Order: sequence, then structure tokens, then C-alpha cells
Amino acid sequence: MVRPMKNVLRPLLVLPLFAVPLPVTQAASYGAGIENSQWYLAASVFNCTMTHDVPGYGRAVFQHRAGEDLRFYLESNLRLMKAGQASLNVEAPSWRPGVSPRPLGQVHVSSNQRPVQVGTPQAMAMVDGLMQGMAPTVTSQGRYSSGPVRVRLSNINFADTYQEYQACVAGLLPVNYDQIKRSRIHFKLDSAQLSDADLDRLDLIVRFIQADSTIARIYVDGHTDRSGSRIHNRQLSEDRANTVAEYLKANGVPEDRIVTRYHGERYPASSNPAENRRTTVRLEREGERRSLQRAEADSDPRNG
Repeated sequence: MVRPMKNVLRPLLVLPLFAVPLPVTQAASYGAGIENSQWYLAASVFNCTMTHDVPGYGRAVFQHRAGEDLRFYLESNLRLMKAGQASLNVEAPSWRPGVSPRPLGQVHVSSNQRPVQVGTPQAMAMVDGLMQGMAPTVTSQGRYSSGPVRVRLSNINFADTYQEYQACVAGLLPVNYDQIKRSRIHFKLDSAQLSDADLDRLDLIVRFIQADSTIARIYVDGHTDRSGSRIHNRQLSEDRANTVAEYLKANGVPEDRIVTRYHGERYPASSNPAENRRTTVRLEREGERRSLQRAEADSDPRNG
């Protein structure tokens, strides 16, 4: 006799459920190690620049132009940082655990080849951190990923380069080309006499011309206000231009580089008569487009 099979309830095997870890977004970090950390100084009377190669990213640069203060920027063709804001901190290197980072604030991130540019206060704080054995670090949102991008400066071999940089800064000219290429010398009413302030400015011009061998032309343009007759103003503007040109020549500026012109009251710079009693001195480097040859180009009320 065949007995029917009983329905046997077999217990289901319940496997324990384990949480599957989500992938952790890692920061893309760029920085030189002990074996390849180098700083380079480019020094002249016009500019002192400390450059640090950041492997895989680009360059970190401290730049100090004549007549200006220290600034810092990152330079990269990869454009790995998303435009917006980034944090700037001075952090301890890996071999100094337990040292808290020092925040230096937020910096702007642009989308050009110099995505981060830092002004003097933060740049000096970065230098101070490097001299203390720390690592200035810029952390930004990545442009191509959800994770951050970190660019770290190494302090290895920085101190010697910084010492050379300080010597370079001591020898910088007082002004740079952008600051001195247009100057305005003012005169009193019906006068062609130079004041002490004018002589100081002309001395700066002379010093710059002597340092920069690429200065090909110096345009000296005399002007007056409208208070006199046209004939008188023409002569007065000539006297003013010649006064400036003679001072330049007497102090070593080659005569064949100086172009002297006089215009009377024809090209006023302002509705204020005092602003029009002037001689402008304009420098032109070799290869520059000659857009400054016309006296009408005297349109900057600050320096001619």
C-alpha cells in the first residue's frame, strides 16, 4: 500500500543582510613629494618670481613685480577645479601628525589657466606657513568629478629660495613699466619750471629707462590751458616740453630716443585748467604698437 507523501514545510534559509558600503569619493590630491620638491627663483630688477612645480597639476607661483606687493597664483592647463570658491589652509605635512590646520579663508576659482589668484595678505601668510614647515593647500570642488581637488605646496627646499627672493626684492626698481610708461608733469600758471615732485618723477623715469634696454622711444608732449593767446601758448608748451626733454638728456637718456612735441591748448585733458598745464612723458618699448604717438591719447587723468 502506497502512503501519500506528507507536505513537509521546509524552513527558508534566511541569509543575514549586510550593508553594502557605498563608494567613498576620494580627493584628487596633487603635490610634490620629498624626492621631487623644488623651488626656482627668476630674479631681475623688474620681477622676483618663485615657482614650484606641482606634479600632475601645473605650477604654483609667488610673484613680486617692481612697484607692487607679493601675490600668488596657481597655473594649470588642465583646469581641474570647478569655478566658484575654494578654501585655503596651511596644513601640516604627513610626517607631522596631530598639528591642526590653519585656515586662511576662501579664494575665488576662475575657469582660466590661472584659476586661483591670491592677494598680498594671504600670500604672505602662505610664505609664513612654508617657512614654519607647513604646506599651504587649496581645496576646491572638482570640475569633472563630485570629489574635491587638493593642490598642496611643499616646504621642502623652500627656505633657501626664499632667502634669495628677499635679496631680489631689495634690488627691485621702485616702479614697473605699467606704472611709469605714462607720466604727467604739471606746471604752474604761465610757468615752465619743474617742482621737486616733478624732478622726483623724472628721476624715476630716467632710472627705469636706464634699466630697461627695450625702451625705444620717449615721447615728450608739451601742453597749456586756454588762458593765453594761441601764439603764447604754443611757445609755452614748447618751453615746457623742452624743459622736460633737457632734464632727461642731462641725466643720461639718449637724445636720439626722445621725440619732443608741443601743442599749445589743442588737446585739453580736463575741464580744469590746472590739469592742462602739463607735459606728458610716454615710453614705448621695441615692438609695441605705436598707439601712443598722437597727443590726443593723453586721456588718463592719473598719470598722463
